[in-house]
Amino acid sequence: MNEFSIPPGAAVLFVDMNSFFASCEQQDNFYLRGRPVAVCVYTGQYGCVIAPSIEAKKRGIKLGMRLNEAVRLCPELVPLTTTPDKYRDYHTKIMQVLRRFSDQVIPRSIDEAIVILSNHRLIYHDLEPVARAIKKAIHQEVGDYLQCSIGIAPNAFLAKLGSDLIKPNGLTVISPGNIDLILSQLELTDLPGIGHGMSQRLQKAGIETPLQLRYADPEFLRAACRSIVGWHWHLRLNFYEVDTEYTSAYKSMQAMRQLSRSQRRSPEILQQILFMLCQTLERRMVQQSVFCKTAHFWAKYEEGRTYQDDMQFQTPVQDGVALFNLVLKRAQTKAQWNHSSESLFNSGLVALGIGVHQFIPDQLVQYQLFEDNVRKDKLRKVYYELRDKHGSRKVMRGAEVSENPPMQDVIGFGSVKDLYGRITPDWMSE
Repeated sequence: MNEFSIPPGAAVLFVDMNSFFASCEQQDNFYLRGRPVAVCVYTGQYGCVIAPSIEAKKRGIKLGMRLNEAVRLCPELVPLTTTPDKYRDYHTKIMQVLRRFSDQVIPRSIDEAIVILSNHRLIYHDLEPVARAIKKAIHQEVGDYLQCSIGIAPNAFLAKLGSDLIKPNGLTVISPGNIDLILSQLELTDLPGIGHGMSQRLQKAGIETPLQLRYADPEFLRAACRSIVGWHWHLRLNFYEVDTEYTSAYKSMQAMRQLSRSQRRSPEILQQILFMLCQTLERRMVQQSVFCKTAHFWAKYEEGRTYQDDMQFQTPVQDGVALFNLVLKRAQTKAQWNHSSESLFNSGLVALGIGVHQFIPDQLVQYQLFEDNVRKDKLRKVYYELRDKHGSRKVMRGAEVSENPPMQDVIGFGSVKDLYGRITPDWMSE
């Protein structure tokens, strides 16, 4: 038997908006309601579906599917270009609704949130009516075409699991009375945060099912997982909370893009996309008041070949232009080492990305005696303050001005870090 008891009054709701991006589009355009919709970054034939609507999912359209394949499968599919500002606006309105029910609301992503009700049990004796009231408030005050699935449990992990069990518009309670029955019907990979790699590791240790995982000795799990992560799985499945502690500090930041065929025709456009990715990282570092000491750049090509480069900086970097120029310079040098005349930016390039790591606070950055970077750093901060105040389209660098920008603003389902300055637990990551 489980040696733990449930913490008194523990109560968590996990709110998961169903097909959020597509539902926002259908909310704003009545003509799209009831039709299969696919939100894409680009709507060319090789564009990628990043959010199928509920109707599209029923017709077999899946996240990550190429648009030409999706249209063959569902000829009546309506492709739409993503509109990130709209999704952010709806996200904000939904968070305002949730905060009426609890002063402890943790945005997990653009379409999910944790609502902690542990301190409100004297008010909320029964949590199912609270969940229904949240659904009704979102329907009436935010959008009548928006649906959400809600899980209720003593901790965030099990509440998240509950929200995944019935979609769309589900409501599931996980409690001591039914958890074993629920877990007995699931595979290890059905648990949030357990991928095929972790599943194989557990299976090698003799843990074949979520129910076995729940009742396994915690020290045995720690050894099987080769870290304290094993202990955490034991605690999660036995109602203890280990996932609502957040830190405002980033461990790393990444920006990446899949590239369309039209973008790959021009090396200049590809370089401009890299430039914009570096500017994205600059903006995040300025917002977090940090500089990076290392960076990692990668590029992937059609035939499966990859280019990777790790960079370390003697003087920490925050400036996106400097980061961009360094990547280009090192790429040219590496090509010379390999005696190759081929440019890094060619028509075979299908994806590229850059990440920054090892952050230090901006007040700890030390410059050489004769460097005049302090004014540049202050100007960079002022620039982003003005952008936040007046809008990114009204305040731009000269290098960013373009009639046809090669890279549109996009937002991932996990991208609320810049809005709230928080990171999510590993099991919540996409």
